[in-house]
Amino acid sequence: MGFHKVEFDCKLTKKSEIPLYFWNSDSIKMKYLFLFITPFVFAQQTKKVDFISINAHLQPNAIEKSISGKVIYDFVVKSKIDTIKIDAIKMEFSEMKINGKSVPFKNSGKSLNLYQGFKKGKNKVEFSYSAKPKQTMYFVGDAATGQIWTQGQGKYTSHWLPSFDDVNEKVVFNVSVDFRNDFEVLSNGVLKNVSHNSKGNIKTWSYQMQKPMSSYLVMLAIGKFIKQTETSKSGTDLEFYVKKEDASKFATTYKHSKEIFDFFEREIGVNYPWEVYRQVPAMDFLYAGMENTSSTIFAQDFVVDEIGYNDRSYVNVNAHELAHQWFGDMITAQSGKHHWLQEGFATYYALLAEKELFGEDHFNFELYQTAEALQRASITDTIPLMNEKASSLSFYQKGAWALHYLRTNIGDDVFRKAVKNYLDNYGFKNVNTDDFLAEVNKVSKFDTNTFKKVWLEQSGFQVQEALAILKQNKFISDYLALSEQFEKPFSEKKQQFETILSSDAFYPLKEEVIYQVQEVPFEEKKELLVKAMQTNNLKVRQAIAVTMKQIPSDFKSEYNTLLNDASYQTREITFKNLMGQFPEERFSLLDKTKDWMGFNDKKLRIAWLTLALATKDYQNVNKVTFYDELLGYSTPKFEANTRQNAIVNLLFLNKADKNVLPNLVNGLTHHKWQFTKFCREKIREMVKQDTFKKYFEELLPTLPEPEKVQLQKLL
Repeated sequence: MGFHKVEFDCKLTKKSEIPLYFWNSDSIKMKYLFLFITPFVFAQQTKKVDFISINAHLQPNAIEKSISGKVIYDFVVKSKIDTIKIDAIKMEFSEMKINGKSVPFKNSGKSLNLYQGFKKGKNKVEFSYSAKPKQTMYFVGDAATGQIWTQGQGKYTSHWLPSFDDVNEKVVFNVSVDFRNDFEVLSNGVLKNVSHNSKGNIKTWSYQMQKPMSSYLVMLAIGKFIKQTETSKSGTDLEFYVKKEDASKFATTYKHSKEIFDFFEREIGVNYPWEVYRQVPAMDFLYAGMENTSSTIFAQDFVVDEIGYNDRSYVNVNAHELAHQWFGDMITAQSGKHHWLQEGFATYYALLAEKELFGEDHFNFELYQTAEALQRASITDTIPLMNEKASSLSFYQKGAWALHYLRTNIGDDVFRKAVKNYLDNYGFKNVNTDDFLAEVNKVSKFDTNTFKKVWLEQSGFQVQEALAILKQNKFISDYLALSEQFEKPFSEKKQQFETILSSDAFYPLKEEVIYQVQEVPFEEKKELLVKAMQTNNLKVRQAIAVTMKQIPSDFKSEYNTLLNDASYQTREITFKNLMGQFPEERFSLLDKTKDWMGFNDKKLRIAWLTLALATKDYQNVNKVTFYDELLGYSTPKFEANTRQNAIVNLLFLNKADKNVLPNLVNGLTHHKWQFTKFCREKIREMVKQDTFKKYFEELLPTLPEPEKVQLQKLL
């Protein structure tokens, strides 16, 4: 992670970090943004036909990676229409009836088209269907121990359930699912009943919703989960799930969950709009989290122990997805042009939750860092916020900043009143930006026309306005003043640095001191570094680990203490630095760290195995065992992040390691695009050499057909 000087009205040095819901865990990729692209035909259909509710009885098949079921829709025809469409991608249909009578239908491969049997007023259509989804429903791992989960946003639920890609068609979803009784099945709404099927090892889980929602928010999550529950202050059941083997991580993964929930009900002024709230982690989930109505799915990467919590907390993602239950699920943007009403609100309310938990300085520092990122991006990002093609950074971060600017100008109480009225008036409906601004106009004389023009319809970022707001916070003013001293000689600021490190100042000030002295000769800054280490602040100590490229012998014992910090990231950095700079101590260092595992992605363990294998004569009798463990992490038994890291390290150890190749090729068929991209690029690079090309050609006949097809494209 690089540290560099950035221009933000004044000179400063600091890393900019975008909150974690932006990143796809360690792959450092922007979350794929779902844009509400509504086909004209469906926009017209919603005016003439209103689908009220669905009752779906489903049978997912983990072995065949398929799903089938019986679906009943209740709908109202409001005015004459020739054809009614239900989105359905590559599905088969049978037993089609409308109002109890068999009717003909057309299956376009993209939609189920109904053209006979319905009448003006109330109607009922029922049918059976089957599908083998290529996206949106994912079968992860093997059928005996794996998971099945869905991700409707960005890909559409219509790949696994006949439904509506138009977000303006809101339906009450009731879903029941048949599956093996040694698994847990989760869906939206209240679990009304669990019954044993006559087949013996099959159970039926029946879920019900009370209020309508858009189809992209429907979910299934099936796995070997265990549950803990709490009850919110208002009486809502909060359900927390993890895999059975992660039972010890409930408390650290879901830390502050109840506090966030209770805070949102107070802050928003509108009670949580659904009957239950559950959260479940999914293996190889595509994004950090997804706000399915009443049932959030999030990435397994956020399931952490006490040490992992210090590096990779779920708190921000947790708050972001919960905020969506109001902003996105209860009220939904009519189109992509107004998508900021969902992501901007969820981002801002997550920051307000962090302010409640961690204080004013933390809140302002997060806003400062996002302002910094927005200013840099504005040089090339010329698409305004109110545009369906706006960047994720704009929808999320600029949207949050627009709300913060608005709230600062109209006052907290007036802002709360406007938001409450907005939710009360548009609950369970679709909204646009003018709907929200109209509610602001009712309670304030603030010039929303200028606000809309400047913050929402113009490109760029309002740096001066943001800076004026930030400087109202003393910590930020101190931080900016400190940052301006970057060019000053060390001798002129040494005393100030010592004062800061001895104070109870918020940690980024102390971090900034470390960043500013990284080029200062060690003997001049030694006393300062010792003082910084003695702060015992994990972030300050980590800054030393990151910036100290050479470890002087008379600081080595102090530096060694970083191996004991409650931070997997600090431990990895320190371990690698010590192994590289003190080869004579490698054996003792490897012995001391031999039980390290780190996060779920095994990154720390993989680093240890790699260096153990690379260290000559270290436990030669166990080298094969070490290698087999490292090779194992590259197989489909593990998540994509783990596999990629293992493959990189295996090829680092031996560029000609043929054992890695089948696992590299297997990654070409993975559902996670970041991993497939890595595998594709790595193979393209390797086949430029005749030796590797021959290896892959020899491998080709032994591969399953999907892998063979993908590899042939690269050869």
